[in-house]
Amino acid sequence: MTYDWEYGAGEPVSSDSLKTFGAFVQGLREHAGLTREELAALVRFSKHTVESIELGRRMPDRDFVDRAEPALGGTGALTKAYRHLTRHPGLAAWFREWARRERTAVSLCTYECRMVPGLLQSETYARTLFENAVPPLTDEQVESQIIARMERQRLLLERPNVPFSFIVSEAVFRERLGGVEVTRDMLDHVLGSTKPRNVTLQIMPLGCEFHACLDGPVALLEGPDGKRYAYSEGQMIGRLISDLKEVGPLQRAYDTLRSQALNPAESRDLLERIRGAL
Repeated sequence: MTYDWEYGAGEPVSSDSLKTFGAFVQGLREHAGLTREELAALVRFSKHTVESIELGRRMPDRDFVDRAEPALGGTGALTKAYRHLTRHPGLAAWFREWARRERTAVSLCTYECRMVPGLLQSETYARTLFENAVPPLTDEQVESQIIARMERQRLLLERPNVPFSFIVSEAVFRERLGGVEVTRDMLDHVLGSTKPRNVTLQIMPLGCEFHACLDGPVALLEGPDGKRYAYSEGQMIGRLISDLKEVGPLQRAYDTLRSQALNPAESRDLLERIRGAL
């Protein structure tokens, strides 16, 4: 079966837990006799942010909870409720199901030819991507997307027994998106993120005569039940694929690409040379 989610202008779809948490915040605020403006001043967030959280449209970050707790009674209830939030902040609806499966995958493979894979992006590089979005995102949307991306990267640290394989086109690392400083920061971040033994990076070099994934980026994972899934993404849409008749050829293409790309040691050497030339 193939599932399709449309992008929805980049706005993440709310969840029951977010709406419940938001209603809880609103109830505590009203019980404390505070307006949204007054609470916003106390927690040092904008009134719009407070409103978005109360309406279940935005995932609160830890700073909001830590500052709101004493302002709303200091009972600890808000902190406990925060632990039960389940939605990834800033993730569009069409990506959420894949992100959920990533968290329990026993292996994950990613090929990317457009940009650095999300799991390997530095914060400055991610910010550049979101700030280049068309139509433009608001400042709060950009921050929400960045929080989501950085939170998702915890997978690499929290799952040391899971093999993560990345194949990335050399051109991606040679682009200077955001300028030289952003590129340096991105390269340093990628080099650091791919140091662990369970994280493998291979670069598909420029001028390669053979290429098994000319149809574009793809991600593949194996779930704890042994089932395999694929994810593909294009302009304004993403697809989660579970039909083995579709997943199988994509997996074989990725495996072939592995043999065509530089090995991990060669890839790291190339990345360090690109970094040194900046």
